[in-house]
Amino acid sequence: MHTHLREPGYEYKETIRSGSQAAAAGGFSSIACMPNTDPVNDSRTVTEYILKRAQECNLVHVYPIAAISRKSEGKILAEFGDLKEAGAVAFSDDGKPIMNSGLMRRALEYASSLDRVIISHCEDLHLSAGGLMNEGRISTELGLPGIPTLAEEAMVARDLLLAEFTGAALHIAHVSAAGAVRMIRDAKARGVRVTAETTPHYFTLTDEALRDFDPSFKVNPPLRSREDLEAILEGLRDGTIDAIATDHAPHALTDKEVEFEYAASGISGIETALALSLRLVENGLLSLPELIRKMSTNPAKILNIPKGTLLPGADADITVLDPDRPWVADPLSWESQGKNSPFFGWTFKGKAVLTLVEGRVVYSED
Repeated sequence: MHTHLREPGYEYKETIRSGSQAAAAGGFSSIACMPNTDPVNDSRTVTEYILKRAQECNLVHVYPIAAISRKSEGKILAEFGDLKEAGAVAFSDDGKPIMNSGLMRRALEYASSLDRVIISHCEDLHLSAGGLMNEGRISTELGLPGIPTLAEEAMVARDLLLAEFTGAALHIAHVSAAGAVRMIRDAKARGVRVTAETTPHYFTLTDEALRDFDPSFKVNPPLRSREDLEAILEGLRDGTIDAIATDHAPHALTDKEVEFEYAASGISGIETALALSLRLVENGLLSLPELIRKMSTNPAKILNIPKGTLLPGADADITVLDPDRPWVADPLSWESQGKNSPFFGWTFKGKAVLTLVEGRVVYSED
């Protein structure tokens, strides 16, 4: 429910076709794409272009997420009504937080009137400015400027208060901090209409991975501490975190294979997300049905799209999984143009071997 297809504007990183092929290979029959394209998806024209290209590719279902603000500049609201008519399923400025609280309040109210959800990238830019990794013991040892968990937690607190005040639906993207998990849990107990996602790298990796200054591990929010990782796992276990998203962020290697300070943030994750998440089942944290809910059923409910079910009358969007199939991650053989993965050479157990969309085979392992 959180991918970056890069088209239009950044086709050297990914295209709608290559991203759709990667999604199918990863076992996903439907994906929602963020608006950080060029031009930004803040207009009917761009939304319709994305849908047209996806239809031409005729692979997986692609659901556009449109921008909250014009050009994602955080100043003026985009035309939500027009964007909904064009096919936008949610609104987000993706990696650019809405720093203006008044604008965020109006966005929540506007989206609520259209039965759409706001997806928030929670980061206080005044607290994260200049940071390159999680602020803590490891950043101090490495001499790198840090991004404190407070940068995420402060904005989560604000957005939860705004959601509670407006009664609107709020979705917190890529939760990485223990304090954020606690606040979301408390807000749900109060009846706030909040849902949350995390991604496989936040429950698999910690900031210890950055000791070699490998840009493959550079993401935003940054990889956090072991304590934060444990809180993410508990949030998944107890239902505080509703969904596991990929945050698939493909980059050209020229954007990654540079000095750590200048490297782009993000992981090409759509082809490893399922295998990494299956480890939660193998370790007994989640049952397989619970994992399916977090990767399929719940995201569909959050985005209010008719997917994530095999009830009579539903589309035959089916993933056949071999939970015991061993394989080794080799980004050079992936469908995605983005080869930027920290999981190169990892051995996994479990893989999607067949993906069907409306009964059509769009990916087959054999």
